[in-house]
Amino acid sequence: MTQFCKTVFLFAFLLICQQSVFSQTKDSAAVKSDTIKAKKDDKDKKKSSVKPFKEIITDKAVSDQGVFTVHQVDDKYYFEIPDAILKKEFLLVTRLTKAAAGMRSGTSGYAGDQIGQQVIAFEKGPKDKILLRSISFVDYAKDSTSDMYSSVTRNNVQSIIKSFDVKAYGINKNSSVIEVTDVLNSDNELTSFSVYTKDSYRIGAFQKDMSFINFVKSFPTNVEVNTTKTFARTSGTPSTPAVPGRPAPKVSGNYTVEINSSFVLLPEKKMQARYFDPRVGYFTVGYTDFDLDPQGVKKISLIKRWRLEPKPQDVEKYNRGELVEPAKPIVFYIDPATPKKWVPYLIQGVNDWQKAFEKAGFKNAIYAKIPDPKTDTEWSLEDARFSAIVYKPSDVPNASGPSISDPRTGEILESHINWYHNVMMLLRNWYFVQASPNDPRARKMEFDEKLMGELIRFVSSHEVGHTLGLRHNYGSSSTVPVEKLRDRKWLEKNGHTPSIMDYARFNYVAQPEDKIGDSGIFPRIGDYDDWAIEWGYKRFNQFKTPDAEKEFLNQWVIKNLKNERLWFGTETNPLDPRSQSEQVGDNAMIASTYGIKNLKRIVDNLNDWTKTPNEDYENLGMMYDQVTTQFRRYLGHVSKYIGGQMETPKTVEQSGSVYEVVAKKDQQEAMKFLSENIFTTPQWLIKNDIFEKTSKTPVKTVEEIQNGVFGRILSPMVLQSLYQTSSINEKAYSLIDLFSDLNNSIIRKDNVDIYERNLQRNYVEHLFKYTDLKNMDKSDVSSIVRGNLNTIKKDLSAKISAGDLVNKYHYEDLVSRIEKALDPK
Repeated sequence: MTQFCKTVFLFAFLLICQQSVFSQTKDSAAVKSDTIKAKKDDKDKKKSSVKPFKEIITDKAVSDQGVFTVHQVDDKYYFEIPDAILKKEFLLVTRLTKAAAGMRSGTSGYAGDQIGQQVIAFEKGPKDKILLRSISFVDYAKDSTSDMYSSVTRNNVQSIIKSFDVKAYGINKNSSVIEVTDVLNSDNELTSFSVYTKDSYRIGAFQKDMSFINFVKSFPTNVEVNTTKTFARTSGTPSTPAVPGRPAPKVSGNYTVEINSSFVLLPEKKMQARYFDPRVGYFTVGYTDFDLDPQGVKKISLIKRWRLEPKPQDVEKYNRGELVEPAKPIVFYIDPATPKKWVPYLIQGVNDWQKAFEKAGFKNAIYAKIPDPKTDTEWSLEDARFSAIVYKPSDVPNASGPSISDPRTGEILESHINWYHNVMMLLRNWYFVQASPNDPRARKMEFDEKLMGELIRFVSSHEVGHTLGLRHNYGSSSTVPVEKLRDRKWLEKNGHTPSIMDYARFNYVAQPEDKIGDSGIFPRIGDYDDWAIEWGYKRFNQFKTPDAEKEFLNQWVIKNLKNERLWFGTETNPLDPRSQSEQVGDNAMIASTYGIKNLKRIVDNLNDWTKTPNEDYENLGMMYDQVTTQFRRYLGHVSKYIGGQMETPKTVEQSGSVYEVVAKKDQQEAMKFLSENIFTTPQWLIKNDIFEKTSKTPVKTVEEIQNGVFGRILSPMVLQSLYQTSSINEKAYSLIDLFSDLNNSIIRKDNVDIYERNLQRNYVEHLFKYTDLKNMDKSDVSSIVRGNLNTIKKDLSAKISAGDLVNKYHYEDLVSRIEKALDPK
């Protein structure tokens, strides 16, 4: 090939290569251009999912303005959430508006029942999203500039429970529109049952085709969502994981319920909290604080109370000690379903607390009313802004006073008192068995309307007390000398217990010859209640934080508790004989002796007082059971002295012990009472004319009561308490003392009858649980019990040859049982 040809060929080859490269570059650019275009188109497509406001909220929309605007367009619902509301906290409360047939169980399953509660907040997310978070207040650090605040925040990320696409932005671009139709009409913890309540009601699969939204309404501080939901009804607990080998819950029909969910905006200006003090009984909310203790953490408890504050123009008057009306009083509405004849008594039970609030500086602070359609236009029984006494058509003999509070401060926001229709039977039974010897009106099965109304008033006041934040004060009545409970003038002035929050019920100590009237028998709001309301609700405006007022409050409590009638006895101490349900007086042995005298009067007249024309003896059997139950209470009150330990909370500024062992003489007095009243057969309780007309049996009745006493005084808790206290104080009542007293009362009797044989048998049987080598106590308790069984064995062995044949067999049997318990082999 010539040089020319080579040159031409090379040129041609380069030209071809250049064209090829050019072509490849062109193709690559085209691909890149197409990719950019596709991404742009995709971005534009995503952008197009957020429509102009008018395309989503059309002219067909029915809009309701409030804390956020609710729009309904045909069958779709939208929330228009202002940017100003984002990240603000809402308390979400869900209740049954209408309960399903066959759903009720005990005290649950009724219209008005709460089935869910949580704190939530809306916030903006990426890519045109609105996120819904569930807010927890378990851990807390208030100093946002500290390293600890950052650490607590990093380790407490609030859970996202729902994500919504933004359908449109508001006309002024300062709000976001989200569709909530599917969320409202579905099974979730926002607008349906919580997992816990779903299990308890046996709620199964959600039936969407039989569920729908009734209405959504918006108000200035809340949104109310009302839905009808249908669920499969199961025989098990559907949220519990399946267990191998166990059949799955069976579906048996449906439940249809109406549910109301209230989205309530929590106050932006938080109420000033008050720290809990164990010397004054309040319910609490709490969290773990990482700021207060620089070398650790501290569990914080805040009392639950309503936000009672003077009106701005009355602050100076309030600070001077003048009575003022609160800016926002506590109002309870009466359920329109309540029988009209009981309404005045329920209202009075609420209004009775007005005097107590005057101690805190407020007049007309609390009242009840019937909702007026003309003036209470926004009122609804389901609206979480309103408190109510809800009347429930239930055979449950009960009432309860729950409340809903701001978890950040303890501020009570509302309450729905549950009033079950059959509470009247409970009141009738209580009053009959505790007051009929002193009140002739109680000596029949149907009380007069006025008497029942006054009983309703008392329970209404008690339950309202709970909604004000007050716990039971089981110790209040123990501050009253027993003999004062028979003093008419003293009772008229002071009442038989200083607190209506006590479970003191009625004055069962008073005797007919004392001629005590209603004021000395009925409970009423007393000295402790006035003090507790004053302590919880009085505002000290000179202190701007809970920490600032702490020292002042402590000194105030110390000063006031010099008055014994202001003492609070918790309901949770199992060893303190001063804090007991259903007890009155400062000495259970003396008070119970008087109580038994009244029970004897009732039993002697039970046939006549329970007669109802044209009916059988059901009432006789029922009221005999009430008598035995009351007798058990007296025995329980006394039994709590055995191994007892008194608890009196104090701060370091107070002198004296916090924990004190019940004196030996008091425990001995308790054992003497038990020996005389239950270890000696209570013949007064054995009435053949009652047993002949009912299914009651005397031997079983007495045996069950005796076993109840053994279950208490021979419990591991009591025996350990006796063992521990005697190791500290050798003069204290000891285990040896207990068994010596029991043996003298039970084992050393001669010529025992059927009741006493059962008593002996059950006594040793209760001791046997301490002889099991596998579960034997590692302290001296088990060895002392075994030693006592050997002592009993010797005593019984000596009796075998004495007495009749039945007793011989009885003693031989008991000796054999003891031997087997001590040496199973």
